[in-house]
Amino acid sequence: MSEYDRIRVLWPDHLGIARGKYIPARHAERGTNHCVSTFALGFDKDMVPAPGSYMLEGFPDLETHFDTADIRPGWEAHTGVVVADLLFGGEPYPVAPRLALKKAIADWAELGYRPQVGIEFEAYVTEPDGQGGWKPWDTPHAYVYSTGSTADPIGLMDEIMRQAEACNIRVESINSEYFAPQFELTLEYGDALRAVDDAFLFRVLAREVAHRHGLHLTFLGRPFADRGGSGIHVNFSLVDEAGENVLSDPDDPDGLSAVARGALAGLCAHHRGMTALCAPTVNAYKRLRPGELSGYWANWGHDHRCTANRVPPVRGAGTRIENRLSDGGANVHVAAATVLQAARLGVVEHLECPPPETGDGLEEANTDQHCAHNLAAALDDLEADTALVEAVGADLVANFVAIKRAEWDRFERAVTDWELREYLPYL
Repeated sequence: MSEYDRIRVLWPDHLGIARGKYIPARHAERGTNHCVSTFALGFDKDMVPAPGSYMLEGFPDLETHFDTADIRPGWEAHTGVVVADLLFGGEPYPVAPRLALKKAIADWAELGYRPQVGIEFEAYVTEPDGQGGWKPWDTPHAYVYSTGSTADPIGLMDEIMRQAEACNIRVESINSEYFAPQFELTLEYGDALRAVDDAFLFRVLAREVAHRHGLHLTFLGRPFADRGGSGIHVNFSLVDEAGENVLSDPDDPDGLSAVARGALAGLCAHHRGMTALCAPTVNAYKRLRPGELSGYWANWGHDHRCTANRVPPVRGAGTRIENRLSDGGANVHVAAATVLQAARLGVVEHLECPPPETGDGLEEANTDQHCAHNLAAALDDLEADTALVEAVGADLVANFVAIKRAEWDRFERAVTDWELREYLPYL
């Protein structure tokens, strides 16, 4: 601990925001206290008496708990960083997103399998527009898979990658996307909890590095109407006690095991129920539309990017499923937990795997099942999927739904710029 002056204790809240405190390194073993009614907050900073927030019970404390061995180098000078668990009354706080992921890992462990996860982010770099807002970063000559100064004139992505590596966050790749200035930021595969904790910290780190340059890195699902959306792709596989990938079956014509087909069946069957947790904002449904590479349809395919669940061509130890449903603004712990639980339900419920997608997935699909068209309908679908609710965590879902119903109500009452542009000159 002598290498740090202070420790930044962080934890993911119900909105996917990183909250925490700085403490002197000498106090690291004490943990930190926070008001549990933080879980009553919306993005507007107003409070809703949501279940589990104890807003009407005096705003009591919750505590953070972490192993000091998990403290790692941070991206601020002389500062270590750690992702903490949350306790309330000395017990694990049931609304905590990280607990939902740990539950999913434990539930798979009861079947004898250990989840491996790899997270891919998509995000836009934005700059001030001079009017208090943000506009796309000016990179007019960027193109998909461009490298160097064409896509990144100040070396921002290089700085993010180097900083991440210094914090023991392993980056697999960073590349520019089709719509400039959007980037894909892919992290290395690993044990589920460590991989998702890394992703949680990486998103904070990347945004703060951008802020140093006066830029804003946004993971919002669709910040610009004339450009494509940003998602989180949750890649996963399962290994047994011997370390073998149980999604692979060399004797199967497609190289996929019964476990893999069960997982795909669960992801398709629970697609509608998953959507609110994986696409938790009003804006997310501007991305989740037909004709987008966004996971709209409840389907799967072999190396098919227009499906919700893509099975890349590699087999053997590298066999994996890539779920493409999650919005870039999703809580990464909740999104990963939801994907893992939906897949597990397909296995334990012995669901039949539908055939792989043979259509283009843009104008034609093998299924008529798809996600909801707005947040309110997605919340209805979530509450109706009682098996998924119990698997992810009923307390977490109850809090989430209350917060999000209030968010939807604010949106319905808002007067948008589009309405004023469309109608005000004539009516």
